[in-house]
Amino acid sequence: MTVDVVAPLAADALAGLWLDPPVLPTKWLYDERGSRLFDEITRVPEYYPTRRETAILRAHADDIVATSNATTMVELGSGTSTKTRLLLDALAARAAAGVDVTYVPVDVSAEMLAESSTILARDYPGIAIEPTEADFTESELLLPGSPGNRLVVFLGGTIGNFDDDARRAFFDGLAASLAVGDHFLLGADLIKDTGRLVAAYNDKAGVTADFNRNMIEVLRTGLAATGLYADDFDHIARWNPARHRIEMWLRARRDVRAYFAVLQREWVLPAGAEILTEISTKFDPATLDAELADAGLAHVTSWTDPHGDFLLTLSRR
Repeated sequence: MTVDVVAPLAADALAGLWLDPPVLPTKWLYDERGSRLFDEITRVPEYYPTRRETAILRAHADDIVATSNATTMVELGSGTSTKTRLLLDALAARAAAGVDVTYVPVDVSAEMLAESSTILARDYPGIAIEPTEADFTESELLLPGSPGNRLVVFLGGTIGNFDDDARRAFFDGLAASLAVGDHFLLGADLIKDTGRLVAAYNDKAGVTADFNRNMIEVLRTGLAATGLYADDFDHIARWNPARHRIEMWLRARRDVRAYFAVLQREWVLPAGAEILTEISTKFDPATLDAELADAGLAHVTSWTDPHGDFLLTLSRR
């Protein structure tokens, strides 16, 4: 955890930990260790979204790049940029034909950005790699590249981590950042059998549990906490049918009494109480397209995997 994220972490902790129930933004799951654990989650048998999204990208990356006519690709929440390589392969073909192409990974984790950008610059010498450390949920982005030839990519179903109000604000802010003709590629998980959904967020190997508890480590190290230990929490995943979403919680195994030196404040959580750490909304395609259209992002085309589990939708400003 780097010094430059302490202030926003402190603000989010102050705003959320003393609520009933306590709530923390999902983004704090994704420090360097959290990003690596999530990469491991994508390979466990129960977690289907990454495999389904990858299948769509493998089949349609060339179509996406050709339809968007992109020369600059901006990826929000890039992480390890693993799936993005399929789009980068398509962009590299444009670069080989003499087109100047730029890839801008945007992520809150400076460590992950530095490592992944170094590897990508080596593997894609024809593409300019311009990493940007930022929280893309905070404000409108100043997008590089030529207006009308930009493709903003938001993969992994991460849009499901936003509640209804936050999702609306995100779409509105993104649309304001885009120029007419720019495109937006969004990955979204679709509504399906509840048992499969819960299993995907509670794998038998316990990787998701470690990922969730890593939030406690982020708080402990980032806010200089004492009396706060990841092993004092159980990972809980449950389906909320009213809101069509999976919710991840951390349940205290004992009475927790912690002191945050950065906040100069004590925090108490009784045994059995829970902290909400992540929501993952599942979507109906028509409803999602309507939300995008309301923000000024018109539907161009969309693709699903052969199983109908996951959706990639391409819209245009």
